[in-house]
Amino acid sequence: MILFPAIDLKDGQCVRLKLGEMDSATVYNEDPAAQARAFEDQGFEWLHVVDLNGAFEGQSVNGAAVEAILKATKNPVQLGGGIRTLAHIEAWLEKGLARVILGTIAVRDPDLVRQACRLFPGRVAVGIDAKGGKVAVEGWAEASELGVIELARRFEGAGVAAIIYTDIDRDGVLTGINWESTIELAGAVSIPVIASGGLASIADIVRMKMPDAASLEGAISGRALYDGRIDPAEALGILNGTLEVEAAKFEESDRS
Repeated sequence: MILFPAIDLKDGQCVRLKLGEMDSATVYNEDPAAQARAFEDQGFEWLHVVDLNGAFEGQSVNGAAVEAILKATKNPVQLGGGIRTLAHIEAWLEKGLARVILGTIAVRDPDLVRQACRLFPGRVAVGIDAKGGKVAVEGWAEASELGVIELARRFEGAGVAAIIYTDIDRDGVLTGINWESTIELAGAVSIPVIASGGLASIADIVRMKMPDAASLEGAISGRALYDGRIDPAEALGILNGTLEVEAAKFEESDRS
């Protein structure tokens, strides 16, 4: 079970949004490369990066910041936001990304995703962002009529490395991950699912260890790490089994 710390890039800075609204950005670090190093030093083994400007504009905007991150950390990095062509995918993978995350293009051109999976096996993930149970595209600015599970099932057998499932209604507001929908999705497809959006406290980390969540690959945390609501050492200790969890935290998780 992997805990992915998140770096969301807006105008070259590390930010967090609330509910996917660009106007609600809070700047947490003006040096994304330093933030990437800090996460590695804290013991994290992966890094999740989103080019927010790119997601809205349909092309990479924060490329320089991403390249600085790749130079700064030895951890594998996955990147989403504005990646819409095979040439774009190939260019980023050649720069050292472990995998790309395809979102809008997965809705608009699923055949391109399948082709990318054949060309770059194990290095293509799909980002499914949902608002009110329906898939959102173009940096969450547009809602579609497509259901989450319906979209995910289109990629069964295609070689997709993972699905990053984000509940936009919970993103950046620390209300807890939508475990019910996330676990339902994980049960509906054979592709590994990563939970995202709303991870709020150590109770969510405990929830990741529950038997029904065992099928998940992990979860992404942003604001809760930046705000200090989650202690990295404690979270990683719980996930790797080296730290016992207080009963009260199990009870807190059960209520969520």
